Amino acid sequence: MALIRWRPFQEIEILNRQMDKIFDDFFSHSREMTTSWTPAVELKDTNENLTLRAELPGVEGKDLEVQVTRQAIYIAGETRYESTNSERGYFRSELRYGKFQRTISLPVPVKNEEVKAEFKNGILTLTLPKIEQARFKVVKLKFTDDNKVLTDSDSGTVVDLSVQKT
Repeated sequence: MALIRWRPFQEIEILNRQMDKIFDDFFSHSREMTTSWTPAVELKDTNENLTLRAELPGVEGKDLEVQVTRQAIYIAGETRYESTNSERGYFRSELRYGKFQRTISLPVPVKNEEVKAEFKNGILTLTLPKIEQARFKVVKLKFTDDNKVLTDSDSGTVVDLSVQKT
């Protein structure tokens, strides 16, 4: 009868590796199912407008859908796989194909009926005019002689603030 040496730490390490592989396989598979590519966006704020730029490489205008509400923008589309008849296969492909969608919340309400759009070289540019209440209002302030009250120079209204003279 042969004696088999029991190595508990080695068996625990094997079990640990097997469990790691099970979890890695499960989470990588679920990540592939739930995530799809989303276009990168840039949202710029000016006094009059918001400007949204989205990178949409390989997307044609006919495959693009854009919806603008007062509070958000919805962008959806599809990049199609271009099959070419070649005798050789790919060694590597990192391009993304398929449908995408993205909703971008806006920081201020916009006039969605006056949006201007441009789609050129894979870049979507939306110019979104702000509503009047969302635009920055500049107020010029003057000091009064008693150094305890500020007044709005345009309307003459009093702004109650404590002011220290330096």
